[in-house]
Amino acid sequence: MLFIAHCTDKPGHLQVRLDTRPDHLAFLKAKGDALKLAGPTTEADEETPNGSLLIFEDADLEAAKAWVAGDPYGAAGLFDSVIVKPWKHAIGGGL
Repeated sequence: MLFIAHCTDKPGHLQVRLDTRPDHLAFLKAKGDALKLAGPTTEADEETPNGSLLIFEDADLEAAKAWVAGDPYGAAGLFDSVIVKPWKHAIGGGL
């Protein structure tokens, strides 16, 4: 089953993101092929990260929420909000 996670950073926490990025990337890589897409959302300048968007497979909604809760960014206090919900691929790209 596919899920999206949309995480929004707390304002003024860019350094937390930068400091925690290596651990976050290792966490994502450990998901293996079940992680379909991942990347930061940005400010209007298209450079400054302000959140994260993930598309991934998991067994069910509770498992998906539990996995996202383990993200080092969350443990570091980066996120202001986190939304995890089922997602259905309909058009584009080969997921």
